[in-house]
Amino acid sequence: MFKVAFDPIYCHPLPEGHRFPMAKYELLPEQLIREGTLSESQFFAPDALEEDRIVRTHDKTYWEQLRDGTLDRKAQRKIGFPHSDQLVKRETIICRGTVMNAEYALANGVSFNIAGGTHHAYAASGEGFCLLNDNAIAAHHLIDYHLMERILVVDLDVHQGNGTARIFENEPRVFTFSMHGEKNYPLHKEKSDLDIELPDGISDSAYLSILDRNLKELIQRIEPQFIFFQSGVDVLASDKLGRLGLSIEGCKSRDRLVFETCIANEIPVAVSMGGGYSERLSDIIEAHANTYRIASFLYS
Repeated sequence: MFKVAFDPIYCHPLPEGHRFPMAKYELLPEQLIREGTLSESQFFAPDALEEDRIVRTHDKTYWEQLRDGTLDRKAQRKIGFPHSDQLVKRETIICRGTVMNAEYALANGVSFNIAGGTHHAYAASGEGFCLLNDNAIAAHHLIDYHLMERILVVDLDVHQGNGTARIFENEPRVFTFSMHGEKNYPLHKEKSDLDIELPDGISDSAYLSILDRNLKELIQRIEPQFIFFQSGVDVLASDKLGRLGLSIEGCKSRDRLVFETCIANEIPVAVSMGGGYSERLSDIIEAHANTYRIASFLYS
């Protein structure tokens, strides 16, 4: 039975325009428990991550400015959120959740963070609503405590995992794979180990064919010991920021493809939620819930 990190303080103060997408962090667990996909016992609420683990990945000065509330206004604008102590605490909890996810995935095959996927955070700066990079921190945890040498990041959010790519650009033990919208944020793309830039409006069949071919080739070539899967649902045609053309069923097939590949190759996988900004909140919840439903079925 796999574990899921719960976001206990999702509702920190935010400007009006950010409150709608944040609602999914409360509604998704409720939906999954109500329908019987998950039980309450599968959820865990992480504590804040220790500072020494944060500065293993992030610049010490940057972390201290976050912690002490001394980031200048330009740096705060780049992040996109107004600074608050609660926001910083939430980010450290998210990162702890993904570190614990990595441990649970080693034990159970798969594990989830109901939040996470903060892939725009660089070592010395934040951007795109990301302060700290949870998957990067967790990958360093696996390197340091489990001596892993072949970690694969599969980032299928519609936006390139630019922060993750930069953090690991000179780290041969972590291979970064980002499959994202060519014309989407960020304007300046970093160089992942493998970037696949997708055209606007790409169909389910074309998307799945590209993913299937490249993921299987990477598995064969890299032989990863562990996978971090960023499962953003901003790939949907209904997404306000996405520009791609996937249906909810297509997004569901994407997740099935990733999980079945991991199972077939006996690779543990830690899943972070990533983005989702469709006009209807129900579409966001349904697409995210499908990721958990498929895992519940395949890993039962």
